Amino acid sequence: MNVTEQATLGGGCFWCLEAVYQEVDGVTSIVSGYAGGHVPNPTYEAVCTGATGHAEVVQLEFDPGRVSYRQILETFFAIHDPTTLNRQGDDRGPQYRSAIFWHDESQRETAQALIGELTADQVFSDPIVTEVRPLDRFWPAESYHQDYFRRNPAQPYCAFVIAPKLAKYRKRAGKR
Repeated sequence: MNVTEQATLGGGCFWCLEAVYQEVDGVTSIVSGYAGGHVPNPTYEAVCTGATGHAEVVQLEFDPGRVSYRQILETFFAIHDPTTLNRQGDDRGPQYRSAIFWHDESQRETAQALIGELTADQVFSDPIVTEVRPLDRFWPAESYHQDYFRRNPAQPYCAFVIAPKLAKYRKRAGKR
């Protein structure tokens, strides 16, 4: 019996994170959704206003025998800019913030240690502003947001934002 763990991450548009993590060996499921806010049962439209406090996130289920939580986070820091507050590229607002919502103390410690290492190694020219906090509640996004890139590769945002990000990840990971 395989035991899986969960990770909940916000790094801009959840479509981008989902598309990359679909290619990470050991990630067994991905649900796009919302976390970190104060409004119950948030909708995409409400989250987009920035007033709910929620971030767009992905909740990953992964097999720690195939991919570690640290590797999940290393990918996270490689595929978004953790130094911009409430922004990823042209996506602006608190819903696009960089955030790690930890599920247990071990995840919190791993996240804080990795941020410390990345800071000490000056991997980024600006300070990391990634929020690290416990997951209170995860709210799945509407069904049309799930598996978005695979279902809509020709959609302009997918073609011009997600596809290049995915290509960059594939090159870094040695994939085609």
